[in-house]
Amino acid sequence: MNAAPQNRGAANRLGRGILRRFLDGLYNTSGAVAAGLTAMICILVTAQVVLNIITKIGGASVAMTIPSYADFAGYFLAASSFLALAYTFTRGGHIRVTLVLGAMTSPKLRLTAEIAALVICSATSVFATYYMTLLLEESYRFGDKSTGIVSISTWIPQTSVVVGLAIFSVALIDVLVQVIRNRAPIIEYHEKL
Repeated sequence: MNAAPQNRGAANRLGRGILRRFLDGLYNTSGAVAAGLTAMICILVTAQVVLNIITKIGGASVAMTIPSYADFAGYFLAASSFLALAYTFTRGGHIRVTLVLGAMTSPKLRLTAEIAALVICSATSVFATYYMTLLLEESYRFGDKSTGIVSISTWIPQTSVVVGLAIFSVALIDVLVQVIRNRAPIIEYHEKL
């Protein structure tokens, strides 16, 4: 009879390890994609600047432009911003107001405030994810298109926002569960007061 609980305990430890690796990999991948999109913005804008210089030197007969480059840079920016949320949060990179938490002398009160903040943030993020998903679904159903020279379906860039918000929601809930389990904040913030 003693073997079954030990096996379940080992399975639980194994499951937590696999889940932890998966979540950390998800946050890292999301951050890497966000970094790649930021690089794409730089490449796109630099290419357009080079084309502007060529046009300036060569005159109107050599006029060159990347169609809808500003639209694509905006889509890349939105995708990069939302996909970076979870990675940045789990690394302690988000700006937080720690003045109130730092002023709390009771560790129990500080932990309660940390948990309350994570619950509110998690609920808000899940709410935003849900309604952004509804907007994406509506854009897809009605066939909404962008108004630039290159017209694309708006659900395509909206998908990256939904994915970024969903991953951020998972990260918030993940950190909330860890804080409750450890009975202490798990993310170290490097803010100077």
